[in-house]
Amino acid sequence: MTDTATVDNGVNSDALLGARDALRQAPEAAQFTWKATSEWIRGTHSRQTIESFTGLGQEHQHKKPFVLEGDHPEPFASEDHAPTPVETVLAALAGCLTAGVAAVAQNRGIQLKSVKATVEGDHDILGILGGDPEVRNGFNEVRVTFDIDADASDEDIAALVAQSQKRSAVFDALTNPTNVTVSVA
Repeated sequence: MTDTATVDNGVNSDALLGARDALRQAPEAAQFTWKATSEWIRGTHSRQTIESFTGLGQEHQHKKPFVLEGDHPEPFASEDHAPTPVETVLAALAGCLTAGVAAVAQNRGIQLKSVKATVEGDHDILGILGGDPEVRNGFNEVRVTFDIDADASDEDIAALVAQSQKRSAVFDALTNPTNVTVSVA
């Protein structure tokens, strides 16, 4: 391993660890609420906008609104204007785990050369189509495969991935029950 001061994976580990330590002293500030809005366009096509969130005791604005779109492909009798929402979930998992690998590598003094995560989700769509009430609506299985080139041993790379998985909010949301409330305004 290399000295963390000479490793540059683009992650400010000192700031992250400092924030963690400060939030331990003021745990109420660690309570965040993330928010996205979705507007229907036509058919199964919708546009999701992410602009603000709350945390550290106040509301924050992103530097700019982020826009994602969702649709379904032609085999679902749709127009395929954007990825399906379940594909967006897979992309979120890939992004969260990849960010974690970079952060952990920086903290452990491991220089990354490249990181690629491939995420696949098996899904029996009879559930969401109402074709079989015994089939769940979500994924049956999700697989994540990393291809990582780094100045580290295979064991150290495996440990990076394991720590990223352990700290991933998206991995946790997919693998543990979360209370979800749906209402109409």
